[in-house]
Amino acid sequence: MLIRAEIPVDAMKIDQLLRNVFNRSKEADMVRRLRKEGLLTLGVVATDETTGNIIGYTAFSPVSVMGQDQQWVALAPLAIANSYNQQTLAKQLISEGMNMLNEFGYTAIVTLGDVDLYHQLGFKLAAHQQLYCALPNTEETFQLCILNNESTANITGLVTYSAPFGFI
Repeated sequence: MLIRAEIPVDAMKIDQLLRNVFNRSKEADMVRRLRKEGLLTLGVVATDETTGNIIGYTAFSPVSVMGQDQQWVALAPLAIANSYNQQTLAKQLISEGMNMLNEFGYTAIVTLGDVDLYHQLGFKLAAHQQLYCALPNTEETFQLCILNNESTANITGLVTYSAPFGFI
């Protein structure tokens, strides 16, 4: 398995993976729109070295906090082909993405999802830092991972996702 940043030639295979994993087109359409609008900060793929197929994918896109750019990104979607170890591959994809984002100077990542999985990667409930998103009833799943403590310590308030997410 090879984990790397996505390249343009990956787009069709990423689209196919997202449609297969989620059994709908919403996530694939969202990623396509993020790309088109220049809002895809980073896409990370896992490929099967034998077949070249994309077996895992995650995307990172900009968010704002109280209307301000804080160099934060959202992690979504995360998709792993059903025939692979979901937890292991998910952790590898996210960790690689976190390393790349840290190198690029991003200071924090937010996500909505599996608390147990994300906790293992250093995420904590965003509510502990008085952060929330526009979706209702997400206090127990909206999470934050700080990449740079110095620049995030006193940031609180509403975290707004990019328009392609549809829940601004």
